Amino acid sequence: MSTHRTRTIEWQDPMITAAGARGRTGLGFLHAIIDGTVPPPPIGAALGFELIAAEENVARFRGVPAEYQYNPMGAVHGGYACTLLDSAMGCAVMTTLDEHAAYTTTDLSIHLTRAITARTGPIIAEGRVIHRGRRVVTAEGRLCDEEGRLLAHGTTSCLLMPRD
Repeated sequence: MSTHRTRTIEWQDPMITAAGARGRTGLGFLHAIIDGTVPPPPIGAALGFELIAAEENVARFRGVPAEYQYNPMGAVHGGYACTLLDSAMGCAVMTTLDEHAAYTTTDLSIHLTRAITARTGPIIAEGRVIHRGRRVVTAEGRLCDEEGRLLAHGTTSCLLMPRD
């Protein structure tokens, strides 16, 4: 019995994705990714997650934990939960942006509450804006399994700036 595993991924040019934001609000850009008008960013293909929903102040991602995400302890690396939550919270912030604004994360805090393994099954990260000021937006996120069990939660602060 072989212990070797392989995984092949495909993605589209990330600069096409970035260009897809031009002339769109943040929410419009996210909807274009969801409906396939704009290709998703490569991070989703690399780590096994996708944007599944976006509405004003809220974004949701779906991930599928797998062996290739494991750490040496035999569970999914905590960075996977962190990446899903960072994506969900950041995209929740993005839903509030007009076509001239951008954001960057300035602070990220994640609390891991339960181990994630390939047996956990699909998981959902939901980000929600808590407060939107003129320059700083804060958001919170929850990562749960399909039964609603909390796997991780977190908060973020994002700085708003003009889009290049």
